[in-house]
Amino acid sequence: MYELAGELLTLSIMAFALGMDAFSVGLGMGMIQLRFRQIIYIGLVIGIFHMFMPLFGMLTGQLLSGWLGLLATYIGGALLLVLGLQMIIASIRKEDKPFIAPVGAGLVLFATSVSLDSFSVGLSLGIYGSHVWMTILLFGFFSMILTWLGLLLGKQVRSWVGSYSGALGGIILLAFGIKLLFPL
Repeated sequence: MYELAGELLTLSIMAFALGMDAFSVGLGMGMIQLRFRQIIYIGLVIGIFHMFMPLFGMLTGQLLSGWLGLLATYIGGALLLVLGLQMIIASIRKEDKPFIAPVGAGLVLFATSVSLDSFSVGLSLGIYGSHVWMTILLFGFFSMILTWLGLLLGKQVRSWVGSYSGALGGIILLAFGIKLLFPL
């Protein structure tokens, strides 16, 4: 019983930490004009991605964990750099709609970029022998809630900073991408 409670607490903390990535990126992405319905949908998609990426990581196993984990981090960082630069360029050009919008393929790109780190964690948890269902449900739940919070806060900040919100959101995504590519 205590072992299960300890694992639940540990996985919840880990899920919260991974969800903070989604919060940060959601904060930046929330600065583009989004309807409430889009915010709900984006959070759901990111939550689903945060469930399947660690599941895929857990199933991939120990053999490839070091190499794929590092590769996933770099790919995620590069995707965030592209999204951030695109938002900054769109803001400078005074474009209302970003080149990569969080709908369709753009949403898949966005969700992939924020959930690749959960793939790496899934590799480690698969080796550890963690409870699969508990892990993926917690990861999905926390990332969905934190994405919603980030998007809603970003939307509010957008109303405060006006026309500079796209550039500010792009800078946040750019900084987060750099952090992933060049960890301290």
